Amino acid sequence: MMGGTLDNRDRLELRRRRMEQAPPVLRGGYRPFFLGAGIWAAIAIAIWLWALTVGAPQIGALDPLAWHRHEMLFGFVGAAIAGFALTAVPNWTGRLPIAGAPLAALALWWLLARALPFAVPGLPLALLALVDGGFYLALAALILREIVLAKNRNLPVVLVIALFGIADLMDYAGSAGLIDYDIGHRAGITLAVTLVSLIGGRIVPSFTRNWMQRESVTGGLPSQPTRFDIAVVLATAIALAAWTLAGDVPSAGAALVFAGSIQLVRLARWRGWRTLASPIVLVLHLAYIWIPLGLLLLGATGLGASIPASAGVHALCVGALAGMILAVMTRATLGHTGRVLHAGPATRASYLALHLAVLARVAASLVSAHYQSLLHLAGGLWIAAFALFVLAYAPMMLRPRAGE
Repeated sequence: MMGGTLDNRDRLELRRRRMEQAPPVLRGGYRPFFLGAGIWAAIAIAIWLWALTVGAPQIGALDPLAWHRHEMLFGFVGAAIAGFALTAVPNWTGRLPIAGAPLAALALWWLLARALPFAVPGLPLALLALVDGGFYLALAALILREIVLAKNRNLPVVLVIALFGIADLMDYAGSAGLIDYDIGHRAGITLAVTLVSLIGGRIVPSFTRNWMQRESVTGGLPSQPTRFDIAVVLATAIALAAWTLAGDVPSAGAALVFAGSIQLVRLARWRGWRTLASPIVLVLHLAYIWIPLGLLLLGATGLGASIPASAGVHALCVGALAGMILAVMTRATLGHTGRVLHAGPATRASYLALHLAVLARVAASLVSAHYQSLLHLAGGLWIAAFALFVLAYAPMMLRPRAGE
């Protein structure tokens, strides 16, 4: 027992030294991974628009559509998930964060998966899949260890990250023609949207309630999570799982419409309209609203409406996933670097550009006559949103916490 206690203390002391000795960018998971997510978001869309313009036959080791889908989901969204998880786990467990060389190794692993197809052309897809998917499986194992040692209850997050890694492998298998081309990508979307629904259901009403109390906003506070919220998350996960496996069929469409409808009820209970005076709180509600809208659009497609599936997919991916990622990255970076939770001009401009990008991208799917112009408009707005984020927040991530 004594030896085990000393071992734990030694490990904590080692982490403490790593925190003190590491450069600022390696003192918390949000620093390298949020910065990487922002940079890669802008670069990957620029590459995608270039490939569309010149008619490139492939990007890296994949055809352009497969590469675009994969890198937006398992590159950009995955980096944000890693940054969030590595930052949240110390809060959940009371343990010191992963920092220094171990954090650098994780960040370089993620970066290697992005760069390897370009640096070493001709590598087998199986090897690329092991590098990329293996990152998420290793991340899940690392977080599992932290949660088990602290006897914490956030095991569902570990499960989602592990399954996200498996979906990554499946996406490569689809590109290799071994399984259905869409199933890995759809599985990744299902897991990411479910995670946002789960975590968003905690943070959106909590941050809204805290702000309303601080600002003495009257008219009722957002409701605390109840069994209804659990039912909404489960209904969403089941509906998206049905879409993943069956595609755009009436039964999956009906489940998606039902899930979207109760997601709207859930969102209304958080009273987001009362947060107009605080963009950094309001943007959480604006991001979340794309979950019910995306589910309803996908559901309508499955029920036979003349709505391309890409409209619902991009409402979920550009609106809900990227919207919530940008909202959380800005808020978490400000908070963890010791700054006031206030959305400055660059932050507000990035929020506006991203949500205009969602509208333009969904419109591109719905208005085929203007597809190309709307697509490029959406891409330009997306790049602007994340370029603004990087310009405003990179200095915070590369420097010590305010006051240190």
